[in-house]
Amino acid sequence: MLAANFPLWDLFLTTLWVALFAFWLLLVFHVLADIMRSHDLSGPQKAGWVIGILVLPLLGTLFYLVVRGSSMHERDRRTVQTQQAAFEEYIRRVANSKE
Repeated sequence: MLAANFPLWDLFLTTLWVALFAFWLLLVFHVLADIMRSHDLSGPQKAGWVIGILVLPLLGTLFYLVVRGSSMHERDRRTVQTQQAAFEEYIRRVANSKE
């Protein structure tokens, strides 16, 4: 009975929409995290971006990517470099303490 009311094409479209929604949700969380760790934005600017994303989620997120997308990449790169340097320092410290 269920298969007659839910053909394969509808299943494909539903799966596609769910996957797109999941990707978009991950993007929204990534953008919100970038807003919070951005040191060049003041408190009211951060609040404005968050309110914009909460009020108009799709447009707010896309507008943030257009306006601040390149600096978002730079902040990600710096974070990875800082974490890598901290990890390497930890490895050196542990390796030297065992000798």
